[in-house]
Amino acid sequence: MDQIPETSVASDLSVLVVTLLKGVIYRESDEGLWNGLFNLQARIRDYVAVLGLELVFDEAEGYAFLRSRSETADEGAPKIPRLVARRPLSFPVSLLLALLRKKLAEFDASGSDTRLVLSRDEIVELIRVFLPENSNEARMIDQVETHLNKIVELGFLRKLKHGTMHPGQMATYEVRRILKSFVDAQWLADFDARLAAYQAQLEGNAGDSTDE
Repeated sequence: MDQIPETSVASDLSVLVVTLLKGVIYRESDEGLWNGLFNLQARIRDYVAVLGLELVFDEAEGYAFLRSRSETADEGAPKIPRLVARRPLSFPVSLLLALLRKKLAEFDASGSDTRLVLSRDEIVELIRVFLPENSNEARMIDQVETHLNKIVELGFLRKLKHGTMHPGQMATYEVRRILKSFVDAQWLADFDARLAAYQAQLEGNAGDSTDE
């Protein structure tokens, strides 16, 4: 059996690492890249470790990405600058991510399907319970859509395209399973306490301002 030339392997490795540095690789989006990643994952782990990164490769869920390694270096060792920057999230975006993660956990427990798809109104209902009763409906929906666009940009939601979408037809979103890697089971264990804190903050913010 012929061996794959080393130059070809190096080229594939470069393509994969550069793609991972730009974002997430999904099996469903590019099977060719995914297969290359599967075959070269050991080399990729060694390569990105030099950059202070680690490869997260979830074969079951079908996604892979790079994240900064935990700071476990020995005292006195030079600290590697972060290549993958942390992105601070606004409070409403954090709340929506938490609610979507809980919804995904409930969906998985039901065993009904592999893809969780929610309409805009269903997502609005998730957050409505944490808002004051006198919230301006139109403004609230506009704000939620702004937050959803941010979550789409972050890669935790995918806005679905409908070939027959008519003007005014409600948008639908697929909750990407990569969200499970960022909001883990331990985080969910403290979910009720976190939501109580979220609700208290929202009520406090509402008390400081009034709708126009």
